[in-house]
Amino acid sequence: MTKEEYDRFLDALLGLSRWKKRLGEAQLLRGLPANRGNRPPRTRHAALRPMKPVGLIDPRSGKRPYAVVQLRQENLRADSYNLVGFQNHLKFGEQTAVLRLIPGLEQARFSRHGQIHRNTYINGPELLLDTLQMKQHTNIFFAGQICGVEGYVESIATGLLAGIQAARLATGETPVGPPRPCAFGSLLNYVTQADPKRFQPANITFDLLPALETRVRDRKERHQRQCEIALRAFEEWMTAFGSMR
Repeated sequence: MTKEEYDRFLDALLGLSRWKKRLGEAQLLRGLPANRGNRPPRTRHAALRPMKPVGLIDPRSGKRPYAVVQLRQENLRADSYNLVGFQNHLKFGEQTAVLRLIPGLEQARFSRHGQIHRNTYINGPELLLDTLQMKQHTNIFFAGQICGVEGYVESIATGLLAGIQAARLATGETPVGPPRPCAFGSLLNYVTQADPKRFQPANITFDLLPALETRVRDRKERHQRQCEIALRAFEEWMTAFGSMR
C-alpha cells in the first residue's frame, strides 16, 4: 500500500458504525492507528501492527511500501488465502466493503470473515509447578496455550520442556524447573507465580527477565547483558541435568 491507499483504507475503517460506537473503548483490529484528525490518540492505539512493512522491500521498486498485508495460503489449490492478523469485531458486510479497499482485493470473494477468538487456558499460578506439572497431580503436565503462554515459539518451548520433564519423571528422576534468568525460566515464573486473580496468558518479553543489578540506560546494551546472563544460566542448567539433552 502507498500512503494514499493506506489512508483511504484507514478512513473507511474509522467511519464504520461499529467503530464509532466503540471509539475510546477498544480496538477493532489489534492495535489501531495513529492520531490524525478524528483518529484515536496514539497512546491508546498504535499503528496497525499486521500492516507494518518492517524488513520488506518491494522488488519492483526497491523501496519499502508504506503498509503491507500478508496473505497466507490455506489450501493446495492456492485459491484460498487468509489475511494474517485481521481478527476484528466488524459486521460481515462492513468487513467486505473495507477490505476490498486493499489493492488486489477489489474483486475478492470472502468465504470466511474475521472474528476475535479467545484461547482456553488454566489458571497456572494456582495449578502448576515451574516444571509444568500439576501441583496436586504431579504425573500430569500442561503445555502450550492451555498452560497460559501466547505465541507459537512459546507453545513449542513449553511442549518441549513438558516432554523432557515427563521423561525424567518416567525414569525415576526428579523434574527440575529451568533457571529464572533464562527465557524458559522467566516465562514459567510468570505462568506459575503471577497473581491468580489477574492472570492472563503472555508471550516471552525482556520485561519478564530479571532486571540487571546495575541499571543500564541503553536498551540494546541492557538486552545484550540480559541475554548473556540467560545463556550462561541455561548452559549451567543443561550441564547439571545432562540427561535432558
